[in-house]
Amino acid sequence: MTRGVRRTILVSCDIACCLASILIALLVRFEFNPSRALPYVAMIAQRLPALLLVRIAAYTAFGLYNRLWEFASVRELVAIAKAGTVASVGDFILLHIIEGPGFPRSATLLMWIFNICLCGGVRLLARLRREWVLAARAGQRVGRDSRADSASTIEPPSPRWEAGRLTRALIVGAGEAGVMAAKELRTHPELGYDVVGFVDDDLSKQGYMLADLRVLGTRKDLAALVARHDVDDIIIAMPSAPGRVVKEIVAACEGLGTRVKTLPGVYELIDGKVDASHIRDVQIEDLLRREQIKVDLAQIGSYLSGRRVLVTGAGGSIGRELCRQVARFEPESLVLLGHAENDIYEIDLELRETFPGLRTVPVIGDIRDAARMEGVFGRQEPNVVFHAAAHKHVPLMEVNPEEAITNNVFGTWNVATAADRHGASRFVLISTDKAVEPVSVMGSTKRAAELIVQALDKHSKTKFIAVRFGNVLGSRGSVIPLFKRQIEAGGPITITHPDMTRYFMTIPEAVQLVIQAAAMGEGGEVFVLDMGEPVRIVDLARDLVRLSGLDPDRDIEMKFTGVRPGEKLFEELLTAEEGTVATCHERVFVAKSSAALDGSIQEFLETCRELAAGGETGAARFVDYVRELTHSRGGGRGTQHGVSSLAAGGCT
Repeated sequence: MTRGVRRTILVSCDIACCLASILIALLVRFEFNPSRALPYVAMIAQRLPALLLVRIAAYTAFGLYNRLWEFASVRELVAIAKAGTVASVGDFILLHIIEGPGFPRSATLLMWIFNICLCGGVRLLARLRREWVLAARAGQRVGRDSRADSASTIEPPSPRWEAGRLTRALIVGAGEAGVMAAKELRTHPELGYDVVGFVDDDLSKQGYMLADLRVLGTRKDLAALVARHDVDDIIIAMPSAPGRVVKEIVAACEGLGTRVKTLPGVYELIDGKVDASHIRDVQIEDLLRREQIKVDLAQIGSYLSGRRVLVTGAGGSIGRELCRQVARFEPESLVLLGHAENDIYEIDLELRETFPGLRTVPVIGDIRDAARMEGVFGRQEPNVVFHAAAHKHVPLMEVNPEEAITNNVFGTWNVATAADRHGASRFVLISTDKAVEPVSVMGSTKRAAELIVQALDKHSKTKFIAVRFGNVLGSRGSVIPLFKRQIEAGGPITITHPDMTRYFMTIPEAVQLVIQAAAMGEGGEVFVLDMGEPVRIVDLARDLVRLSGLDPDRDIEMKFTGVRPGEKLFEELLTAEEGTVATCHERVFVAKSSAALDGSIQEFLETCRELAAGGETGAARFVDYVRELTHSRGGGRGTQHGVSSLAAGGCT
């Protein structure tokens, strides 16, 4: 249907509704006595052209003819009420002020009510018609799928999820996200869901209706509700719930024969919008997520909005997420620097599609190439630099120490000094917990990078900041993708040691805190993020097996292979000498470190260059050299530290 035809139909319907509302109002006013109402029909007929003109003009002004009523919601209803009220003011002027006394005012009031009801009813029919059509199409599709399945498979489908019937879903969480999910599933019947109701632990909601669905019970009633309502899927619609709650729900659903799905956490739903496409299987990140981070959007926007921002390592896991989140603050330009062309192409394409108004500048370059970095900074002149480019694989860097040192140390030097020369306001180094009491080449290179930016900060107008955190879930080359591949292959899952523990964060969570820490930095700080409690790797593996629908004690073998070179059983976030100072953000701390480069930076870099060329012996000496620098202003060795358990002082 063309726009003109649609508009003509709507205008015709509104004229009919206006005429009907006049007649109904007069009949109601005179107690359905046509003879008493007839004189006033003749009176209003004289003003009818003007009444219709005013009403159509009001509806046009409020955009009632520029909306797709198949997708009407409460906002459209409000627009109808506003337009109808303005039009009824015109009725009052024409019938009572210009015409003079005689026409009953109560009839004008009734006309206002009936006009809004009839106009809204016509548009509601458009939405209902769409839902009926979609439901019919979904039924036809289910029928076709059923016939296709019966023709192509030998074994009959299982009793649950059998072809040819809708998937019965129970939504856990009767909050805003749950209601939005229920409405979305109802709006998209082609997905084949039949929502039976809600589950919520809030006792004040029990038995009440939300989105035309009843709150059937609490989480304790899950088993009984699944059996009573023949539930196929349980959908966890609690984006702000901590991982502990999600884990409890998943555990409660074990053995019920249902699939457990969820909406992403608040870190993924940055825009706060929920739609049916977001519903997915529960992932390991959901079991470990924590409460929503409260960031100071005004503080962050003040240093990102309208600025030129450069992200090194933009094609990596952290770099990509930095680009996504920085883009939300509408920078003047976003420079995507990386040496892997496919990765840069992909993030550039993603940003162009998601943020069409953003100016992105994809740059292929190696941070070890000082001349290339100088050229990039000279052309782009970034105000803010996020340095996420680094070699990060601990065992791999143990056998390639020269690459680790040249990339992580000298690459950082090249980018940082270019930022200094070209007047960047902030330089943010992405560091790691492996820089604390480093025993590996990779950890030592990251600690060396911290020392470099702290030394540069003392003589630069650029604010040099480092942000240190632990492992991130799902990054490329991390343990999670490895475990998933091993589970898909039927096992075994290889774990280095049964007592191996690590701190974990989701990538979006870590990046939000990095951006917040950078906003607070005054230069020279090493910020440490609250990583929560450490997680045993073997427990992580067992949770992954369960999420795959398998039994970790029966279906998948756990094989312990021994600690690899450069690895620790327990990672640390602070040395024994550092301690922390609290900031104005409850999840961000500043490491109190007295360590510094004793000599000039050039002497330090020359020593690093000599050790990098020394092979395995040089690598071992490099690790010792950096550890000595770390303890040059203090004594003792580090012990295991978790930031969340440290005493907090005042704001920095």
